[in-house]
Amino acid sequence: MKWFELGLVILTFASGLVWLLDRLFFAKARKARAGLLDEDREPVVVDYARAFFPILAVVLVLRSFVAEPFRIPSSSMMPTLLIGDFILVNKFAYGLRLPVNNKKVVGIGLPERGDVVVFRPPQYPDQDWIKRVVGLPGDRIAYRDNVLYVNGEASAYQPIGAYVGKGRGEDMTGASLLAEDLGGDGRHEVLEIDSPLFAQHGVGEWTVPEGEYFVMGDNRDRSDDSRFWGTLPETQLRGKAFLVWMNFDSAAGGVDFDRIGTRL
Repeated sequence: MKWFELGLVILTFASGLVWLLDRLFFAKARKARAGLLDEDREPVVVDYARAFFPILAVVLVLRSFVAEPFRIPSSSMMPTLLIGDFILVNKFAYGLRLPVNNKKVVGIGLPERGDVVVFRPPQYPDQDWIKRVVGLPGDRIAYRDNVLYVNGEASAYQPIGAYVGKGRGEDMTGASLLAEDLGGDGRHEVLEIDSPLFAQHGVGEWTVPEGEYFVMGDNRDRSDDSRFWGTLPETQLRGKAFLVWMNFDSAAGGVDFDRIGTRL
């Protein structure tokens, strides 16, 4: 995704520069030579630049500062997000950031507990990952016996039943489906595998430093998250996921129309 973003920036500025230079220096000269053979014709490269620059500029602005599409490739956020979900991410919820280097230029808001966020993990800065914020700066987080503790308080859980997966998520069939309550608007569903092999998976205690967040996947036993690589710096945030606009999983028969419009 980072290389696509870089390419989009380069193409936008290159086409804009070609168009600008032509208007400032070469278009007037061509107009003055009008009628002399074919010298008044606009060069092909200028024609393409003029045609594509507005389109590229609009796409760049929308992707960088409004909303950006992402595709879910793994099961780490099941059952909230399924493999093959196409989501939209709000790019201004946590401040306006420059494309490519992700530097914040305008502060707008900060993540809240329960937000589903897209970010670039410190260990893989060229990749985009998605998890749920469970710990805010200054929080004490603990995870043991499949229970999440925030500042010494155990999160509330309500058993829903056995999960039934489909498509590429079918291997999670039989896992325990629970509703987890982080307080406020932080109620969501999580999956746990009832097996001694996962009893000590991700167990530990952490204190979240200022300017950083503790993130976890909703598929608790199939997620590589802050329990294993540490807290997430605010500078790595990309935006807040808010909508599933399509799901396509060939293993589940193609498009799942019931997923379209699912809010996060």
